[in-house]
Amino acid sequence: MGAATAARGLLGIDVGGTKVALRAEGGAPGGPVRTEEAVLPWPEARGAAADWAALADAVARLRERWGGDFAAVGVAMPATVGPDGRVLAWPGRPGWEDFGLAPALRELFPAATVGWADDGDLAALAEAVHAGRDHLVYLGVGTGVGGGVVHRGAPLPGPSRGSCEAGHLIVDRGGPRCDCGRHGCLQATASGPATLRRAALLRGAPVGFAELRAALAGGEPWAEEAVEETCSALAAAAVSLAELFHPELTVVGGGFADGLPGFAARVEAHAAALARPGGPAPAIRPAALGGLSSLHGAVALARRQPLGEPS
Repeated sequence: MGAATAARGLLGIDVGGTKVALRAEGGAPGGPVRTEEAVLPWPEARGAAADWAALADAVARLRERWGGDFAAVGVAMPATVGPDGRVLAWPGRPGWEDFGLAPALRELFPAATVGWADDGDLAALAEAVHAGRDHLVYLGVGTGVGGGVVHRGAPLPGPSRGSCEAGHLIVDRGGPRCDCGRHGCLQATASGPATLRRAALLRGAPVGFAELRAALAGGEPWAEEAVEETCSALAAAAVSLAELFHPELTVVGGGFADGLPGFAARVEAHAAALARPGGPAPAIRPAALGGLSSLHGAVALARRQPLGEPS
């Protein structure tokens, strides 16, 4: 990061299904690093126009506090974005379909170089850098289930080949219907909302995240069963990915997983039961960056943006 870039600062934006997180970093060379984080819940009106207006307002307030535009911006996106920069699909927020992400970013950041990538891929990269590992698998549990694979220090399959859609691994052919239209995808069983729905069925009453957390800490059978099913599905995905990529480490993160103590250990216990002769179960640990892996990955993407003409 050059002196001009450091002075103007970097901005990472982690776009999620229920909220967007922002992290600004900057500072003069040789001086202290300045950081600021903010979280913006999406407005109740579920549409790209309302969401983008709220994001633009949050960015404007951040610019005021930082004294001007940022040099580079990295964006972590859960949506499927086409080569032309338009959103092809985002079941979590269907109002974004056909939204022109690329032109909207150019308009919002006319003086910055801007890049975007899949949120799971960026989370995997951030965790790999933090852990000092060249071969790593990441599974992120939140509104959906994201994931990424880092091999030889770089995300697979690579920016020109799409993203690693771990949430759409089929872990149960007879499983629940995913919002993508298939049955048995990992996120249809293991996402935060899917876990809460299962907990509500088992309890016989609606369940919020705080209630699930408290009930799990108290050993309530319905909470245990709901979470164990989630962890079992994640373990099946982790073991399958390990058979293909042989990671040094598998990390489990995301806001939902990070909020439940001992969650990764539960996944690891289920994975251990799936080990085969000659194929040991993967080492599974909680994400070191917790629920902020994608956000730190977005900042890392901003740091890698080439200086020069805004894009």
